[in-house]
Amino acid sequence: MRKIFPDAKAALDGLTFDGMTVMSGGFGLCGIPEHLIAALRDSGAKDLTVISNNAGVDGFGLGQLLGTRQIAKMISSYVGENKEFERQYLAGELQLEFNPQGTLAERIRAGGAGIPAFFTATGVGTLVADGKEVRDFGGRYYVMETGLVADLSIIKAWKADGRGNLQFRKTARNFNPMMATAGKVTVVEVEHIVPTGTFDPDQIHTPGIYVDRIVLTVPEKRIEQRTVRQREPGSSNEAVAQGGKF
Repeated sequence: MRKIFPDAKAALDGLTFDGMTVMSGGFGLCGIPEHLIAALRDSGAKDLTVISNNAGVDGFGLGQLLGTRQIAKMISSYVGENKEFERQYLAGELQLEFNPQGTLAERIRAGGAGIPAFFTATGVGTLVADGKEVRDFGGRYYVMETGLVADLSIIKAWKADGRGNLQFRKTARNFNPMMATAGKVTVVEVEHIVPTGTFDPDQIHTPGIYVDRIVLTVPEKRIEQRTVRQREPGSSNEAVAQGGKF
């Protein structure tokens, strides 16, 4: 129970500093640690290097840290939903290290597993491979990518017990579990805290050994893009949700 903190600000107390590297979990706006991101913004820590699949949207998620100019560098895969990100990058105000999405996931997993580097065929012959070692294995070229670790991982889970054992729900399992292993300190915001012993051991997605602090939050659960189509002839529905990102 010592891992449970009363709010996001308390959960980050003493952990933030200028120039630190932060991993932030989630995919799009699904499974992002929105309250911890806001608390990181309020901490005032600046010159951050942030490792995240994406950069949120303007004014929400990591977009808040871009708005306050606290991020100096992003290590990301997809950043197309954030106009402020685009503006800062094109103006030379923000460093960017682009990664193919699978490569980014594997770099984080490798960092958490203590693997300093690995070779992948993805990116060979493109700008992704510029300045990196390329080797021939069995007649095919592979580029070397390094593992990633962070001073702090902030992630989102569905449930936790008092020991920090975690369960994730659906798309929130993208990036969050591997980031839990790759942070020197891992702080988790969750929707439910259950008594220790509630989880079937086979249903624990991340063991509590990787988790340092937990905070219970109520998520906003924004929809990043909502698209609809007109009702079909004879349908009683005015619109049917189609292809939205959740």
